[in-house]
Amino acid sequence: MFFNLLNAPRRLLALLALGCVALLAFGLYLQHVVGLEPCPMCIVQRYALVLVALVAGLSAFGTKRNFLISSSSLLVLLSGFGAFVAARQSFLQWYPPEIASCGRDFYGMIETFPLKRAIPMIFKGSGDCSAVDWTFLGGSIANWSFVCFVVIGLVALMLIVRLARQR
Repeated sequence: MFFNLLNAPRRLLALLALGCVALLAFGLYLQHVVGLEPCPMCIVQRYALVLVALVAGLSAFGTKRNFLISSSSLLVLLSGFGAFVAARQSFLQWYPPEIASCGRDFYGMIETFPLKRAIPMIFKGSGDCSAVDWTFLGGSIANWSFVCFVVIGLVALMLIVRLARQR
């Protein structure tokens, strides 16, 4: 079934966009219903997922092969960025800093510091980023986020290969 979807790239991209929207909705559920507050790295991952959803959703309306290849390449880059942030957060969860401090929240960092200083602070992480507040099948939210970004990237990569072979 999945390989049949590779023959229909627009459907596959629409399905990717829908999956991203479902993941975003679940994140909002965890935040607003369950009461889990996202850390700065969680927010960056959420923004990466929004961008992946937008690119995949808009690409689903494209018909030209070159456009679909270009947009799928952008999906690979965006999902790679999201996977990097999720991997960094997973590392912080597995090996928490010895001094756990509650740093500034994401928006506080962006508003207070210039981007040149705020971005390294976000990726350094804080005590909040190393906390594991929720798990599913032994994996934290960051672990599952990493898996989802890797799957999205692999699907986009397979789509690029498939489209490049068609002439």
